[in-house]
Amino acid sequence: MAFLKQIPQEPLSDKELVTRYKQGGDMAVLGELYQRYMELVYGVCLKYFKEPERAKDSVMAIFEELVSKLKKHEVENFRAWLHQLAKNHCLMALRTPKNMKMVEFKGELMQSEENLHLNGILEKEENFRKLEDCLGSLAAEQRDSIRLFYLEGKSYNEVASQTGLEWNKVRSLIQNGRRNLKNCMETTGNNEMDFD
Repeated sequence: MAFLKQIPQEPLSDKELVTRYKQGGDMAVLGELYQRYMELVYGVCLKYFKEPERAKDSVMAIFEELVSKLKKHEVENFRAWLHQLAKNHCLMALRTPKNMKMVEFKGELMQSEENLHLNGILEKEENFRKLEDCLGSLAAEQRDSIRLFYLEGKSYNEVASQTGLEWNKVRSLIQNGRRNLKNCMETTGNNEMDFD
């Protein structure tokens, strides 16, 4: 008697897991999805907090946020969306009053090093907000190509394959998109983003 071989199932894609979680609210599904990116989330938190223990605590707190937030949002690219959620969580935590320290020096208030670090982070975050606005002003093909190339680190070939566009078209979209972004960033008073 011949036995049927069990064919191992392909793991579900992020998108499939997101859909399943939204439909049934199954925490095991959410856990499987989050497990794929816990190291990414930890890295983001460590970058902002500079403290391993605080970063670990934040990884758990972000999972708790995910339970409700994922149900409310339309998420096309879970990895990118989660990365943004982690950044926002860290920035909000850094903005709480206990992190805004001032020290007295010769009768004057001076910013502590931690506050200066926070100001640098907030300035970068403002630059990224301007970048998002400028990205939104690009034509769809330009915007998608720029996102894939710069934000997701894809090569020209990978962008061409993913978008179905010819390689030369992708190269042109990225070069023109980069120029348009620079122009937009400069007109909004910021030329510090580096696209080279």
